[in-house]
Amino acid sequence: MWVELLQAQLTDVFRLGLVLALIYTMFRTRAATGMWVPLAAGIAFIAVSIPVTAASPVAAPLWMQVATGVVVNTIFVAVALGVCSVISRSRGT
Repeated sequence: MWVELLQAQLTDVFRLGLVLALIYTMFRTRAATGMWVPLAAGIAFIAVSIPVTAASPVAAPLWMQVATGVVVNTIFVAVALGVCSVISRSRGT
């Protein structure tokens, strides 16, 4: 059940879009709010809001969906920040 839930959340386009919007917002407001607290709050918010409001393709308890969501969101954020870092270094900024 854990693997199926992880695969379902990794291929969720809505989750990926929300994480990309989180990254975009973090970069726009970084000077005023910092970087890590908004990312942590956004990761938790997305991890909780999706299982509570949408039906999951895998039947799993809510705590397991939220825990897996935190892991998946953290993976997405880490990859997005890595890509942004590579892009900014290649531009020389």
